[in-house]
Amino acid sequence: MMKYISPGAWFSLEYPDTWREFEDTEDSFLFYNPDQWTGNFRISAYRGGTGFADACRAEELRQVPGARRISLGDWECVASKENFQENNVWYTTWFWLTGAAETVIDCSFTTVKGESPRQGEEMVRTLRLRAQGERWPREVIPVRVLEINAINEAYDWAVSTLKKQLTKDFTSVEADIDSIQRVMDSGKFHSSQRQAWESFGIAFGAILVNEMDGMDWVTVVDGAKEYPALRFAGSALMVDPAAIVWDKVREGKSCSLRAEYERIRAQVEDILNADEA
Repeated sequence: MMKYISPGAWFSLEYPDTWREFEDTEDSFLFYNPDQWTGNFRISAYRGGTGFADACRAEELRQVPGARRISLGDWECVASKENFQENNVWYTTWFWLTGAAETVIDCSFTTVKGESPRQGEEMVRTLRLRAQGERWPREVIPVRVLEINAINEAYDWAVSTLKKQLTKDFTSVEADIDSIQRVMDSGKFHSSQRQAWESFGIAFGAILVNEMDGMDWVTVVDGAKEYPALRFAGSALMVDPAAIVWDKVREGKSCSLRAEYERIRAQVEDILNADEA
């Protein structure tokens, strides 16, 4: 199972390691297996005043035909279902409304009609809520859609800027390190332009992913800070490429991407050699 922590760390849940998070509507998070579809799981969270969760459960029982109370693990849920047809195939969506105190969690699982809702129920059982003001420990989770979008936006800006400044393509290979360095050293970007420097760091991160097999994007959730980083093959080696650049710039220091690349590559080689020993 893989862990997911929502933006803002309102809640966490676990999902099968063959599943992935996908883009969905605003404030709704979608998960399914892209290789062998067995169902879509969606989850949303809402906050209200004191007793909000109990009030919403009571309203669900009153308003939804066939709704009933069930327990899934530690969670008291109001469950219901509906059938629908799409492209001549019948599906069933199972709904579970749950939560605690001021937080409501709305979950659904859609699968082919007649199939079991067990996968969805198991995910509901893994839910954990964070009380307002509670600080969760630092965790590293698979990269979320939120961070993927931020990575892509920063990368696209950096690539566009590099092409404009150097009139050459950027293909995220080791040779492109020198291209990023030339633009960083050009003097055309002020030290206060944090977004620009972090975007150059993200482009550097794309090179690390392409050149070092096993280096992948993850999301770090650390208190109020939530940001994309790189981790090598599930090891303790973590790299925050945006911070590599920005931290040096804001301190008035020079940043040698080539030196950083060689340092990270040496750490990767140390891990690989230790695994072989």
